[in-house]
Amino acid sequence: MSWEEVDDTHSRILRTALQMFTEQGYQRTSLRQIAERLRLTKAAILYHFPSKAHLLTDLAEPFVRDLEELLDRAEALPAGQARWSLLEGWVDVMLAHRHSLGMLYHDLALVDRGTDYQRLMRIAMRANEIVAGPNPAVRERVRAVQALAMCGDPVLFLTDVPERALREDMLDGVRRLLEDSPLATPPTTGTGADGPTAPAA
Repeated sequence: MSWEEVDDTHSRILRTALQMFTEQGYQRTSLRQIAERLRLTKAAILYHFPSKAHLLTDLAEPFVRDLEELLDRAEALPAGQARWSLLEGWVDVMLAHRHSLGMLYHDLALVDRGTDYQRLMRIAMRANEIVAGPNPAVRERVRAVQALAMCGDPVLFLTDVPERALREDMLDGVRRLLEDSPLATPPTTGTGADGPTAPAA
């Protein structure tokens, strides 16, 4: 069960923080403002979250955890299958966290260069290695980075496009990018690393 599904004080603080960070930005939102909206004291917020950065880390946790679980599943597969399962699953994770993704992407990099930032960097490196495959040449490494960007950036910038159409076009773009390279193994249609995951219209 994620924090979004729980109605305790900790989870209510997270939901309100996400709403306010999305409305007015992380930097312009204070712990006091969050407390006032919840009719709590600032001390009550600090009891659950020692700093505003801790709020951001907890908000990002479901997204980061989903990526790590996707990587674990993909790494257990043969190289060609792992590549496409990861790419499809990556799109699905991005779409699943579409509401908060823009804020999380921008602000996690902005405020935290410590453990959580390093965790995100490890995720990116693992993903690039899976897509590039064993013993990749420079061209395959470049294509891997490009492919993963194509599996995330449209979610951030094309917020008006319905999820089903966006997913289809994103994966089609990745296939076209890789079709003339050694990475172009036949993709599995409509499946992420653990089976069908296409979002509903």
